[in-house]
Amino acid sequence: MIIDTHVHIGKMFEFDMKKEEVLYSMERYGIDYSIVSDCRAAEFDGELNPIPPEEQFSQLECARGAVDFAKQYPDRIGAALWLKPFGECADRVLYDFIEENRKYIKALKFHPYNSDYPFDGKKMEGYMELARHFSLPVVSHTGGSDAASCKRVYNMAKRHPDINFVMMHMGLGTDNSEAIELIGRLPNLYGDTAWVPVESTVKFINEVNDDRIMFGSDNPIDGKDTYSENRMGQPSMYLPYFNELKDLISEDSYKKLMYLNAKRLFKL
Repeated sequence: MIIDTHVHIGKMFEFDMKKEEVLYSMERYGIDYSIVSDCRAAEFDGELNPIPPEEQFSQLECARGAVDFAKQYPDRIGAALWLKPFGECADRVLYDFIEENRKYIKALKFHPYNSDYPFDGKKMEGYMELARHFSLPVVSHTGGSDAASCKRVYNMAKRHPDINFVMMHMGLGTDNSEAIELIGRLPNLYGDTAWVPVESTVKFINEVNDDRIMFGSDNPIDGKDTYSENRMGQPSMYLPYFNELKDLISEDSYKKLMYLNAKRLFKL
């Protein structure tokens, strides 16, 4: 079994990630379940320029996009609600939406880089109350800016020990060492493998444990064959996760990484 905990739908900048691509890739590469967020919730572009209001989608629209997909395929798709702390808040409308659709929603998702708002900032506290109210894990992009630093996710996880947090990417564009060290300090802090080399995952398992890391990929960011090749046609960094990694860690550790930890954390 394989659960991909980090999958997207929607159009964001040059990326146009279609539901059909998600379903195709799951079928072709043996992915049993995907946790999906709608990337239209970005508030700032890649250069941290604000996206014009008329080009933005509300967090409710994006939440509905992910949930509607999960409703179509409840045995294969779960929703992570990508929320917008810069321009919005955890209002009553959002509470009501989650209440009505709780069985399809597996996590609250944040992208502090594309919201240009620090993950441990004051406005995030309302969302933490939302997560606590519905017993939902909180997953966050890390990497690329101070607002999206691993340390800020660590700070929030330390501040809220009763909420589980996932440090997505474990510091995108780094050697992942800081993330591994920080995750090792707190029992309610996890990592995922999106754009994380297999070597870092093995290091995590050896230095922290095999209970708090999960497979994630950003699929289908490089198209419908993200699991096998990047957009330049080169072999994907995920191929070793399906092949060589089985010989580098124990069978139990491999099962935990690829699906058991996700089943437990997201209550699948």
